[in-house]
Amino acid sequence: MFTGTYTAIVTPFANGKVDEVRLKNLIERQIRGGVDGIVPVGTTGESPTVSYEEHIQIITSSVEFAKRRVKVIAGTGANSTHEAVYLTQEAEKAGADASLQVAPYYNKPTQEGLFQHFREIARETRLPILLYSIPGRCGIEIGVDTVKRLAKECPNVVGIKEAGGNPDRVSQLRAALGPRFAILSGDDSLTLSFMAVGANGVVSVASNILPQQISRMVRLFAAGNAKAALKIHQRYFPLFKDLFIEANPIPIKAAMAMLGQVQEEYRLPMVPLGDGNRRVLAATLKSCGLLK
Repeated sequence: MFTGTYTAIVTPFANGKVDEVRLKNLIERQIRGGVDGIVPVGTTGESPTVSYEEHIQIITSSVEFAKRRVKVIAGTGANSTHEAVYLTQEAEKAGADASLQVAPYYNKPTQEGLFQHFREIARETRLPILLYSIPGRCGIEIGVDTVKRLAKECPNVVGIKEAGGNPDRVSQLRAALGPRFAILSGDDSLTLSFMAVGANGVVSVASNILPQQISRMVRLFAAGNAKAALKIHQRYFPLFKDLFIEANPIPIKAAMAMLGQVQEEYRLPMVPLGDGNRRVLAATLKSCGLLK
């Protein structure tokens, strides 16, 4: 089962190209921080604006840099089934440990369309697949019955990243899928809430800058030490919220640039953090003891 903390790692750019040196440094920092895995080229990795070649390059480099020390769950979803199959097969060739498959965005398929989309991908790879339900970005939710149907028919559909913001969904998924199906929170601020009703961990944005703290929080809660886990949550809760003060990954990249970890470079239509929000984020980083 996929449990623990998985960092939705940013894609560092330099002069319009993927910055391999910084990517390697970021992955090393995640490993030192004790995360269970990384998720390259998800939303946080700016997957919508990298080319096919860059997408595969980032996955291949992430696998190479990780050296099997942590799991690599490659973001290979798309709103075209053909594209998702292609990227997933390339991730399998590169040696990824699993694939994260986002719900098709913009074209808004029916639940039957979702089922057939994910089933087709599952049939075309041996990789374990984690579904990714994020209705706020995709305009659709992967229904609980659809998840159950996929898990029953496709043995390699083994989990879901749940980013709908509703703990009830976690309870419904756990009741429908049983204890072996992995459920990961897609929101840092809801990690403990989701784990309290059956989730197994988090795909975290905040762990880009807090790998040790998020990993420790998740492990403490999983071990039954809710009080100590809650203390970490409460300390960093303002940061969990302000890392979404604008669309992800703008704030996390801005924060990492403030901390000297990456250049603050994006691909259009993503643009740098606004001045007012930059001041808010800097103040929060300072209050959390991360920025002097």
